[in-house]
Amino acid sequence: MFRIEAREHLNVISIELTRLEKGGSRDQAGSIEIMYRETHTLKGAARSVNLVDIVALCQAVESVFSALKNGRMVLSPQAGDLLHHTIDFCFRLVDGKEAPVAAGTVVNDLIRQLHGLTAGSGSAAVAEAGKPVAGESADLPSVELERVAPLHPTPGPDVAEPPDQGAGSGPAAAGAETVRIATAALDALLLQAEEMVAVKIAATQRMTELQELQHQFDAWKKERQRDLSFTIPRTGSGTGQISTEQFIPTFGARLTALVRASEDDHRASASLIDTLLYDMKKTLMLPFSSLFEMFPRLVRDLARTEGKMAEVTIEGGEIKVDRRILQELKDPLIHMVRNCLVHGIESPAEREKKNKPVHGVVRIEVASRNGKIEIAVADDGRGIDLAGVVSAAVKQEMIAADAVAALDDREALQLLFRSGVTTSPLITDLSGRGLGLAIVREKVEKLNGTVTVHAGPEEGTTFRLVVPLSLATYRGVLVRVAEQQFVLPSSNVERVARIRWEEVETVENRETLVIDGRPLALVRLGDVLELKTAVVRQPVDEAFMQVAVVGAAEKRMAFMVDEILGEQEVLVKPLGQQLPQVRNIMGATVFGNGRVVPLLNISDLLKTAMKKAPSFMADPGETPVKSNSVLVVEDSITARMLMKNILEAAGYEVQAVVDGVEAIAALRSGEFDIVVSDVEMPRMDGFDLTAKIRADNKLASLPVVLVTALESREDRERGIDVGASAYIVKSSFDQSNLLEVIGRLI
Repeated sequence: MFRIEAREHLNVISIELTRLEKGGSRDQAGSIEIMYRETHTLKGAARSVNLVDIVALCQAVESVFSALKNGRMVLSPQAGDLLHHTIDFCFRLVDGKEAPVAAGTVVNDLIRQLHGLTAGSGSAAVAEAGKPVAGESADLPSVELERVAPLHPTPGPDVAEPPDQGAGSGPAAAGAETVRIATAALDALLLQAEEMVAVKIAATQRMTELQELQHQFDAWKKERQRDLSFTIPRTGSGTGQISTEQFIPTFGARLTALVRASEDDHRASASLIDTLLYDMKKTLMLPFSSLFEMFPRLVRDLARTEGKMAEVTIEGGEIKVDRRILQELKDPLIHMVRNCLVHGIESPAEREKKNKPVHGVVRIEVASRNGKIEIAVADDGRGIDLAGVVSAAVKQEMIAADAVAALDDREALQLLFRSGVTTSPLITDLSGRGLGLAIVREKVEKLNGTVTVHAGPEEGTTFRLVVPLSLATYRGVLVRVAEQQFVLPSSNVERVARIRWEEVETVENRETLVIDGRPLALVRLGDVLELKTAVVRQPVDEAFMQVAVVGAAEKRMAFMVDEILGEQEVLVKPLGQQLPQVRNIMGATVFGNGRVVPLLNISDLLKTAMKKAPSFMADPGETPVKSNSVLVVEDSITARMLMKNILEAAGYEVQAVVDGVEAIAALRSGEFDIVVSDVEMPRMDGFDLTAKIRADNKLASLPVVLVTALESREDRERGIDVGASAYIVKSSFDQSNLLEVIGRLI
C-alpha cells in the first residue's frame, strides 16, 4: 500500500515541478504549495513503514520547497535538475531497485547538495541585506551524482487512475466513492463479459433460423394446392390422430409463438449483455491524461540531452479508451515524441536564423470520431528530408535505385516506417538505428489501426494514428471464398461492390479496376491466401464479380471474393500462444453455429498481395552470410581483449591495435569492413583517427564506430563533425547493442 501511495505522491511532485520550470501564467505559488504538502505527506508515510532514506530525502526536499515558498531562493535549472534526480531516486527506492549500501551513499550526496541549495540561497539573501552570515556554506562543493536512468514518473496504464489531487489532497482524500482493485481482477471480469457476446451471437443465430423456418412454412402453406389426406400423430399429451387441416394451423400458431418468444429473449439478453459489457469496458477505460502526464518531463529531459529548447502541448487528454489499447500506445507515442525532438526540432541557434521562436513545440492531440480514436503528434521543426529517406532506403536495398524516379512524396514518406531506414548521420542511444517508426507501425497495426505521416521541408512533421476504442469486439464484413468464410474488419473496408467482368483492365501486367474515379489493383483473395479451391477465372454463368475495397494507411486494393455475406458484430479471439503470429490472420471468431471463422489482418494482406504482383518495392531477400573483418582500436588491454572476444564469438574476423597511429598503418596494409575505436588514446585519439579515415579517398566510406566514456552533447556533436557512423557510450554499453550497430553498418 505504501508503494502505491508513494508513487502517487512522487508523480504529483514530478508533474508540478515540470510545470514550475515551464513557468507561464500558471499559479507558481500554487505549484510550490502542492509539492510542499505532497513531500510532507510522503515523509510521514515513509516514517510509518520505517524507510529512513526516503524520510531523510523528503526532509531535505521540504527545505528546498520551503525556501521557494518563502521567496528565499528561485528555481534555477541546476536546482531543477537536482530535484528531478532526487525524485527519480525516490522512485527507485520505493520500487526496491537500489541496494541498501549503494543507496546510502547516494542519499547522503543528494542531501548534501539539497542543503547546499538552501544554504546558498539563504546566504545570498542575507548577504544582499548587508548582514553577516554565520557558518555560510554557499561554496559547498557539488557532489557528482551517480548516473540514474530516467524514470517515467507516471503510474501508466497498468495502474488504476489515481484520484484528482489538488493542493493538500492525497490518496486518502479519495473518500468512500472509490475503491482500489487489482486490474488483473477487472481484466478477468471483462473477459467473462466479453465471452457473453458469444451467447448473444448464438441467440441471434437461433432466432434467425427460427425466422427462416417460419417464412418457409408460411410460403408452403400459401402454395399448398391440394388437401393431404393422411393424418399426423398428435404431439404432447394428446392421443389419437389429427388431420392435416387441424395440424397446420396448430403448428403455425406454435411456431409463431416460439419465434416471438425467441425474439423477446434475444432482445432481453442482448440488452443485458450489451449493458454489462459497456459498463465493464467503461470501468477499465482510462483517460489519455493518465498516459500523457509523463510527456512534459520526457520532452524536458530529451531537449536538454540534445541541447534544444522545447515544450509539449496536449489536447484531448480527457478522452477515455480501453486500458489495453492505452498500454499498447505508450511505446509508439514515446517513439514519435522522441522522433520529433531528435529529428524535427532544431537547435535554438538554427531556429533563430529561421526567425522561429527558440522554443520548439511538440503537439499531441486526441479526438474521438466515428467510434475510433485519432491521435496526432506534430512538431514545428525542420520537416523531413525526403531525398535522405529515399537514399537510406536504397542503401538498405529496400527499393531499387532505378525505381526512385517513380516515387511520389506519399510513397517516399511511407519508407520511414521500414525497419532500418534513418536519416540520422550518427547512431546513438537515442537515434540512428531506424527502428523507432518501424516499431510504431508494428504496434499500431497489431491494434488493427493505421499510422500515416505528413511533412515537407520546413513545414514540421505530423504523425497521425487511428485506432479502435476497444479490442474485444469488431464490426466485420463476412465474405466467402470457395467453402471458406473470412471476416474483414469493417474499419478497413471502404466499400463492397458488384462489378462487371468487362470492367477489369490490364495495366503493366496487373489487373485493375476504376472505382470512384481511381484505379485500384484487383487481387483474388483466394490467390493471396493460397486457397487451392478458390475460383481463379470468370464463371461461365455469371456476369458480375463481387469485390471488397480495403485500405490501410495509404494503401488501397480491391479483393475479389466469391460472395459478400453481410456485416455483423464479431467477438475476436486470439490464436493462442502456440500461434503467436500467423501471416494474414489476426485472430478468429466463433459463430453461433459453432463455425470458426478467421479474422484477416488487412495490413499483412496488402503486403502479401503486393508481393504477388509487380511493385516498385524490392524484396531484399536473404542476406548472404559472410565473414566480415573488424579493426578494434583500444589502448586498454582489458577493454581491447573483451571487445575482440565479443566480436570473434559473433563470427567476425578481428584485428586489435592500441591507438590511432597503429590503426592507420593497419588500414593501409589490410582490408577491413568496419573500425571500432575508443576515443581517448595516446598519440592519436578516436576523433583524429576518424577525421583521417574520412580524408583518405580509399577509406572515406569505411564505417567507424566510436565507443567511449565521453557522453556529453558536445562530444557527440564532435563525433558527427569528424564523420563517425555511430557513437556508443560505455556507461550504457551492452554487447548486443554493439553487435546490432555493427550489423547495421556492414
